[in-house]
Amino acid sequence: MTTRGVLYVHAAPRALCPHVEWAVAGVLGVRVTLDWIRQPAAPGTWRAEFSWQGEPGTASKLASALRGWHLLRFEVTAEPCATAEGERYSATPDLGIFHAVIGLHGDILIPEDRLRAAMLRARKGEADLEGELSKLLGKPWDDELEPFRYAGEGAPVRWLHQVV
Repeated sequence: MTTRGVLYVHAAPRALCPHVEWAVAGVLGVRVTLDWIRQPAAPGTWRAEFSWQGEPGTASKLASALRGWHLLRFEVTAEPCATAEGERYSATPDLGIFHAVIGLHGDILIPEDRLRAAMLRARKGEADLEGELSKLLGKPWDDELEPFRYAGEGAPVRWLHQVV
């Protein structure tokens, strides 16, 4: 069984670009050449998108391979398939990695124990419930990555989520 997904490298310093390609190639087991373009949201950085196909769990392996580079902003998505839910990984230098399980219709699926833990922290006064739920939905990562998702003037915009 295979799934497919997309790697979005939102911002990488030029010197890091070949290392990103090598890391992705190491996970996928094939040579990878990304089409890098300048990232106007962070001068001096580059961005690329790469569609991939692999076994369920490949998104996790890609995120793990890329997570060690502090100056890298990226997202990895995987579509649901017959044997696995979809996934989304988002990473920023300041926030680290966010992981979400994505259901068949594109919704983030939050496990019951994580919801209960958020409610407990809020009940104890350790956290604000809205803030906790915001983190569970990945809002801080979305807020930080949004300026990087747009490639530049005239480029197509790919929204990873849209709430109506």
